Amino acid sequence: MSFDDIKPVKVVWHDGHVQTEDRSHLLGQRPVTIWLTGLSASGKSTLAFALERRLVDVGHACYVLDGDNIRHGLNKDLGFSHQDRTENIRRIAEVARLMNDAGLIVITAFISPYHDDRQLAREIVGAERFVEVYISTPIETCEARDPKGMYKRARAGQLSGFTGVNDPYESPGTPVLTIDTSIASPSECAGKVLAEVIARTAVSKGEKQPALNDSQ
Repeated sequence: MSFDDIKPVKVVWHDGHVQTEDRSHLLGQRPVTIWLTGLSASGKSTLAFALERRLVDVGHACYVLDGDNIRHGLNKDLGFSHQDRTENIRRIAEVARLMNDAGLIVITAFISPYHDDRQLAREIVGAERFVEVYISTPIETCEARDPKGMYKRARAGQLSGFTGVNDPYESPGTPVLTIDTSIASPSECAGKVLAEVIARTAVSKGEKQPALNDSQ
């Protein structure tokens, strides 16, 4: 009999001995997930990696979860149906939560077109850590950029289920920030998000690291 044959298998969460506050003091930051959402070619990835560079330069531990990059590994088994898009976002949110628990600042760059999926991500990550940023670049600008030729193929009827053309994009109702990359440079956009991140992740000077003793 294999382990998998034992029914039911009870899965239990095990708490560790390191608390969120311990990691915050170790890294000098509070973890958050910056959730960049917007149309394809709106500038999400460009902004995400520019923000990551800026954060590292000022001494913050962070990491970008990028839509295309994730589909090379973790989510390479998923397509672009509504169901697969939902699962894509669920997995990313779970990874972001774990990385936040490790004390890292996480920046995600995903179209994440559906409101319900973004709400699920918020619930998984935790509302207090979830910072939704809407990249509101107009579709005309996105189509003019079209680095992968996806809009052209969708308009020609060669690609179905493409967000903004033959599949909907549900804009956030109350994002923390709204950024249009057609009217500001990547550096300016990154600076705007950076200010928000720094304000949310700063550890108060009045907070002290727990003292170590023999029992620890």
